[in-house]
Amino acid sequence: MGPVLSIVLATQNQGKLSELRLLLADLPVQILSVHDALGSGLEVVEDGATFRDNAVLKARAVCRATCLISLADDSGLEVDALGGRPGVRSARFAHEHATDDENNAQLLRELDDVPESERSARFRCVLALVTPFSDTPASVEGVCEGSITRAPRGNKGFGYDPLFLVEGQSGRTLAELDEDEKNRISHRGRAVRALRPLLIELINRTLDEAESVLG
Repeated sequence: MGPVLSIVLATQNQGKLSELRLLLADLPVQILSVHDALGSGLEVVEDGATFRDNAVLKARAVCRATCLISLADDSGLEVDALGGRPGVRSARFAHEHATDDENNAQLLRELDDVPESERSARFRCVLALVTPFSDTPASVEGVCEGSITRAPRGNKGFGYDPLFLVEGQSGRTLAELDEDEKNRISHRGRAVRALRPLLIELINRTLDEAESVLG
């Protein structure tokens, strides 16, 4: 079966785009980037207080611009010793246009004097889905618990993955897990699994409507 739904992913992050396409590869959906849909990017001010706020902001903006179903991911790292920071500023922790390496270095500096027993953290991901037929967003969440290492380890993944020691994964960071392992336990993988019933409902509704039109 070919794609039944086209969904625009409201992100400029190629790592997130690749992960979402892989996680949804078994469903008859076509995941488009904003550039695919518009021929250019779309700037959205992410000034929400929570991951859900920002995910909804992005999903609504992209849905209105493209008139297509829009899926937005807002996610980040919460470190207990830092009072939950970097949180919604995970991508901008070091400064407004920081690279992954700069953010990782900033995190290690701020945790330099924190002992291993107090370096607990979690990745949190919120996915928001908005359709052209309703401005009311649906949202789901996934969480992955772990702690922060003292130096980067592994060359897979992106963002803070090389610093995030995953709970229950034999002392490995997210950047040391292969793709299948990561998708099974990651915050984004868990959020996508929570989202699947909503997508399946949309797919079935679309197929039913097409069948009724065709008679």
